This record gives sequence, C-alpha cells and structure tokens, in this order.
Amino acid sequence: MTVDFKHSNWLCRGRIAAALAIAVAAPLSAQTLSVVMASRLSVLDPVLTTGHQTRNHAYMIYDTLLSTDSNNKIFPQMVNGWEVSGDGKTYTFTLRDGLKWHDGAPVKAEDCVASINRWAQQDKMGRQVMTLVTSIDVIDDKKFKIVHSIPTDLILFALAKPSGLSAFMMPKRVADTPSTKAITDYTGSGPFKFVASEFKPGVKVVYEKNKDYVPREEPASAMAGGKVVYVDRVEWVSMPDAVTTVNAVLNNEVDYMEAVPFDLIPMIKANDKVTVRVLDQMGYQVMYRFNQLHPPFDNKMIRQAAMYAIGQDEILKAQVGNPEYYKTCAAVFGCGLPYASDAHSDMIVKKDTAKAKELLKAAKYDGAPVVILQATDLVGREAIPVVMAQQLRQAGFTVTLQAMDFMTLISRRTNKASTANGGWSIFITGWHMSEIMDPLRNYGVSASGEKAWFGWPNVPEVESLREAFLAASSEDKRKSIAEQLQKVMLDEGVAVPVGQISNVAAYRKSLTGVLESPVPVFWNIKKAKE
Repeated sequence: MTVDFKHSNWLCRGRIAAALAIAVAAPLSAQTLSVVMASRLSVLDPVLTTGHQTRNHAYMIYDTLLSTDSNNKIFPQMVNGWEVSGDGKTYTFTLRDGLKWHDGAPVKAEDCVASINRWAQQDKMGRQVMTLVTSIDVIDDKKFKIVHSIPTDLILFALAKPSGLSAFMMPKRVADTPSTKAITDYTGSGPFKFVASEFKPGVKVVYEKNKDYVPREEPASAMAGGKVVYVDRVEWVSMPDAVTTVNAVLNNEVDYMEAVPFDLIPMIKANDKVTVRVLDQMGYQVMYRFNQLHPPFDNKMIRQAAMYAIGQDEILKAQVGNPEYYKTCAAVFGCGLPYASDAHSDMIVKKDTAKAKELLKAAKYDGAPVVILQATDLVGREAIPVVMAQQLRQAGFTVTLQAMDFMTLISRRTNKASTANGGWSIFITGWHMSEIMDPLRNYGVSASGEKAWFGWPNVPEVESLREAFLAASSEDKRKSIAEQLQKVMLDEGVAVPVGQISNVAAYRKSLTGVLESPVPVFWNIKKAKE
C-alpha cells in the first residue's frame, strides 16, 4: 500500500494559497520578532530533555519526518509519503526534494536513520516501539525503510508526535553523538538558524531566517504544512518577572508573550492593541506522583486517602480562577482524546475529606511527614502545591512544603532517600496533552519499581498492560487496554491527574498569521508597522 500525499485533497486545497504566500514571503525590510517565552532555555539538545523550552528551540532549527495538523492527524513533513508492505510490517519513507542542512549539504536517508536511532534511545515511546523494529535500512540517498516483527502503525505515531521527545532530524555526524552526551553542533534543516554567537543563556536566544529552506506547499496547520517564514530574526528575550513582561507587551517593546499569568489576563485584555488568545487548544494535564519507596506513601490505602483529600476543584480554582481556562478531568490519557476514561473519577475530581480521614484511620497513619516539592518559578503552576498541602492537612496529614526553582526540583526528584535524608513524598508536574494521550508516550505509565520513572511504584499489572497495548492488533483492543490501565493506575496511585489547564498567550495585533498549535511556532507570522 502506498500513502502518497502529493494528490490528497488537503494538499490541493492549499496550492493556490501557498503560492500566493510564497510570492509575498520576502520582507520589504529587516524585521525582528521580540518574544518572551515561559521559561529560559538552558539545554540545547532535544534528545537529552523533555523540557518544553528545549523542544521549542528544536522546532526553530530542526525539522521532523512527519507532523500533526490542528486535528491531530498525521501528515508528511520532510517526506513525500510512505509505502506500507502488504503484510503491514515494512514502512518505506521517501524524502522530499529541496531538503538541505544549514551548511548547504543535502539531507540524506542516512542522516534520518542515525537521527531516529539516537532519538529512540531516549524517548519513552521510541524505546517501546523500537522493541518491535527488526531493522532500519538505508535504500538510497532519498529512501529508507523500517521493518517490524509484527504488523503495526505505531511508528507513525511515534515519529509524528509533537511533544515529549519529538523525533528531530540531524546530520549523521551530529546524530552519531551518544544519546547520553550533549551535541555541540546545532546544524539543522529547519526554517530558522540558531545564532550561536549571540546566545546568552538566561538573557537572549537569537534565530535567523533560513533563506534556503523550502517549505511544503500546503497551508500551515499546527505542526503540519508549509513553514513559511516572513521575518528575518526572532529573539527570545528574558525578563525579570511577568509584570515587567506584560508591561513590555502593552508598551510595544515586546511582540509576543508565550504564557500570561491568569491574574494578569484582565490587565492585557483592556488594551485594544494586544490579542489575548489560547493558542494551544489541547492544553496541559497537571499530574502528581507519590514516592512509593518510603512512608507514608508506600501504603496503598494512605495513597488513596491522599487522593480523596486533594481533589481537583479547589486546586484549579485557586491556580487559574477563570473556568474558561481549566476543567476537572479524571482521564489519565486526557479528556476528549482517544483513550479517555472516567473510571475512578470519584477518587480524584471532588475532594472527600471525610473519606480520606476514614482511610487514614483504617491504615493507622502515624503522622509520618509528607514532603511536597514546590517549584516557585513555574507560571501557572505555583499555587497547586500550596493548596494541595492545605487539603492534605485538613485530612490529617503532616505536611511540609519545600520551595525551589523547577530546575532544582528536576534534580531533587531523582533522590530515592527517605524524607529524613533529603527525599520527598509528592512532586507535581505538567504534561502537554499530546505527551500523555496513550500508554506508550505517557511517562506516568511506569511502574517497574526502582527502574520506574520518579516515584518508583511497583505494579506489575501496569507494565503487562502497557506491553499488551504495544502488541495490540486493533484500535478496539487498545481502547480496552487503556481503560484497564486507567483503573489500575488510579487504584494504585501510580500517576494522578489534577485536571487540565489552557495557557494563554498575548501578542501585538500588528502580528498576523499566529498559529493555533501545541507548540509555540514562529513561522507563518507577519509583522506590520504600528
């Protein structure tokens, strides 16, 4: 079977619009977009971290083989299409014409094979899907094939997913770097070039338009379609606090702010020169993990007591306030997404302090301290651990909040010691919905004891169900397995959703073509004079 997108309706509808867009793509004079992102860029290698700032940086300078549109459908990006063998085991990909690395060398199949191999060593979904891959072979400069041991289409979902560790393509010489070692060569093939000489960590990141980039012909749609660049430079600038940034946007000193604190949104909405908009329609799931190695959360009944005590309603009201930007949701794999479920919603959506106290009494809780790690520098997340602590205290837990910046939290959560020796009991994190929407990419679906993701639950049934999902031969079977996983994960307190939150961006109305997308992107944007 051949999947060739050259003559699809989606492409044809965009040919005229794209031709017109490309015809006016060249700016009349040099233009710079001034942008303030949600957090600082510190890691430049997108294989080493799931951090969103690194992911955002990677989308500026690299490209992907496949991508997803605004309806989360998979489309080609660096490839023209793919062929699937009759037995459903072999996928053959053909690179499209015009692909060049930033140094002028052509993109070749061997580059893509090396990039896939490096990415798959670190990406959660990539590692799992690669257990089904028997070989990845270069056919010629433009073609390569991926051969599986069973019929499966999961490789498409892995290569196209927009977040987590996305599968960015790099030159072979770069991709041959061990996956545990940071790259030092930032040559990509994407629509922008990274200006290393102007990079000042924590101060400024600069990108220039890649004039040799050949965009696809279709109109841009989320991560898919033509990445047409209309500006000459994009500068990510750091500012000391959100109020300063908001004032900079209002005063036309900054063009774009990735995430506006919810309490400052009315301040911006009052200005008729600025657009306030939810650009990411999928949003984020807030989730917490218990440390199951040590008391008190090595006890299942005490974990369940905490879940009843915490709930979602009051936390989201305190953090967001405006229900336009949040919703309660029990689905481990995201409400409204293919594997959504409301199983055990009674345990986590509405707090039940009485039930929590009852469970604590039955479990003979002895007042063992609960240490919650609190990241103080995450806009839109800072109130959650504070309210969580209050809910737990009301139920009878002894709770301590330990404040730190998020980078420190990331380091601290690796500590397996008891709370008396620098360990922890609960940490809170947030995932983009595209990162948790199935059991393969969702980091919370990890319960192999001390080999598991931070929290280290030991629930063999979770691991066996995940493996069954990987091998499932139909979508109906996958949905059934995901439903079972929801029940087991919440019953055992493996990973607990707090609900869903939509971030709000702000930008000057002089900008047009700003895309709704799961990742903030800066192609397709035109900037008019004010």
